[in-house]
Amino acid sequence: MLSPGSRKARTDVYQYVLILHLVGATVWTGGHLVLALCILPGALRRRSVSMLLDFESRFEWLGMTALAVQVATGLWLASLRIQNAAALLSPGSSDEWLVAAKLLLLLATLALAASARLRVIPRLSPERLPVLAWHIAGVTVISVLFVIAGVGLRTGGFW
Repeated sequence: MLSPGSRKARTDVYQYVLILHLVGATVWTGGHLVLALCILPGALRRRSVSMLLDFESRFEWLGMTALAVQVATGLWLASLRIQNAAALLSPGSSDEWLVAAKLLLLLATLALAASARLRVIPRLSPERLPVLAWHIAGVTVISVLFVIAGVGLRTGGFW
């Protein structure tokens, strides 16, 4: 049985971890929305590789740090909701479905990021900007879906 002091300490840790997770989501999603909606259209119009590379060089350290914080805190938060990882292979509850969805979205994000970093950016040219644009659009949509799934977890799901 938990003493009142230990319950409060666990609640405090949960709140701090959740705050870090939400700040990470804000930075990651917000940065990709700025990139996709503000920077990318001008870069495509001007066929400017430098506009995208300049944004990437400024945002990458912050965005990657935010993603790492989200992954670490997200795994900890998920462990509080899902007691058995095997349940994610055959989700039954709303929480299990949403955690499984967030893990799949993470895999999709990592796949797109690896593709962009290893295949697209090293050979980026004005002619190949549309290929990078599709990667940016994909990561941006996925980041918004992360937020939607997170809201579902905090509010009890969507069904």
